[in-house]
Amino acid sequence: MFAHALAALIAAVVLWGCATPTLVFPNATPGAPRAVPAQMFVPHGQGPFPAVVLLHGCHGVLPSTREWARWFRSRGYVAMIVDSWAARGIPNGCVREAPEVPSTERFDDLIGALRYLHSRPVIDTTHVGVIGWSNGGVFSMAAVNGPSLERTRARGVVIPEPGFAAAVGMYPGGCESLVNELAVRPLLVLMGDADDWTRPGPCIEVAANMRRRGADVSIVLYHGDVHYFDVKGMPRQFLSDVENDNLPGGCCGATVGYDPAAAADARQRIEEFFAAHLRSP
Repeated sequence: MFAHALAALIAAVVLWGCATPTLVFPNATPGAPRAVPAQMFVPHGQGPFPAVVLLHGCHGVLPSTREWARWFRSRGYVAMIVDSWAARGIPNGCVREAPEVPSTERFDDLIGALRYLHSRPVIDTTHVGVIGWSNGGVFSMAAVNGPSLERTRARGVVIPEPGFAAAVGMYPGGCESLVNELAVRPLLVLMGDADDWTRPGPCIEVAANMRRRGADVSIVLYHGDVHYFDVKGMPRQFLSDVENDNLPGGCCGATVGYDPAAAADARQRIEEFFAAHLRSP
């Protein structure tokens, strides 16, 4: 099976200046790499370009994910969307019936994406960042978390140096797992203070604890905003079918909704953050 995936990877010719057809890369799981589909959006020009890896949330790759990729491309970044759900045949990871994907697997997808970018001469491999939404947000945070990287290397995963230069977590889930850990590269977290799906409290604690230990970590809370505040056109609504660990038994429901003011502010902050950390001096 992997031979077919490798052949697909080789056949995925990059069309510079636009999105590629879906390419396939091997993730970083030692001894049993999984074929993971992805899509790349590459600016016009010669490069090398800085790059940003995009990690979807539990609903998978959304139209908004691709719109973000086009936005990054318009600002001179190669944007690589990693589709962890398509790699595992998961149509919707938000419902209780969805299969459980071990956290190490999604992280191995991310490291595999980094390896793929390192294989492309058009990439400035010293300036690769990552951004993740919701379920993907904690993996973007882990990409610059020292203990997460140490545990990954202990599993035998080779991480290309210098790794990820900076990370953004958009309303990340799983902050509880990082409360006592330490980011070793700049990290920016953006979320609504009324988010009832990934509550801000643990992420606030993460940021405070890491800053006390000297880490470059910032968190911005948008007043009254909820999950998917950056998803244009998303009406304010309650999704009754999604798992929510904040509710008894983890079921069911969460509030989502777009806020144009918060979305615009988030984009400005992300643009400034990555410009500061992914652009050559």
